[in-house]
Amino acid sequence: MKSAFVGRVLGSALVLGLCVSSGAFAQGAGAGGGRGGFTEQGGEAIFKNVCQGCHMPDAKGAVGAGMYPALAKNPKLEVAGYPISVIVNGQKAMPALGGMFSDQQVADVTNYIRTHFGNNYKDKVTPADVKATRP
Repeated sequence: MKSAFVGRVLGSALVLGLCVSSGAFAQGAGAGGGRGGFTEQGGEAIFKNVCQGCHMPDAKGAVGAGMYPALAKNPKLEVAGYPISVIVNGQKAMPALGGMFSDQQVADVTNYIRTHFGNNYKDKVTPADVKATRP
């Protein structure tokens, strides 16, 4: 239990550190497109500036200080609600990013990972789908 908490804290710190160092995080919700400040627009930009730090540029994941699952050729991405929920609410060491991304940004990055890296899931996620997933 304690290691899961430490993993979440470290994961959140890693994401925040990547965002601050890449310029992806802006102060205040009004500074960019995100609810809490991510300024990237478009799924590819969000993936490259936020997600690939853990999931790797080829989306094949990594193992080291933690285990970062592959997004490439991932059958779990078939049901669009799964990646939406993980992005918004977090899961295991993946921090919840829903408070930092707008509904449009979550939809964009979800559509990007579901149509790239050997994934061919063509049904589009909309901002309304994301809004319905939020608590």
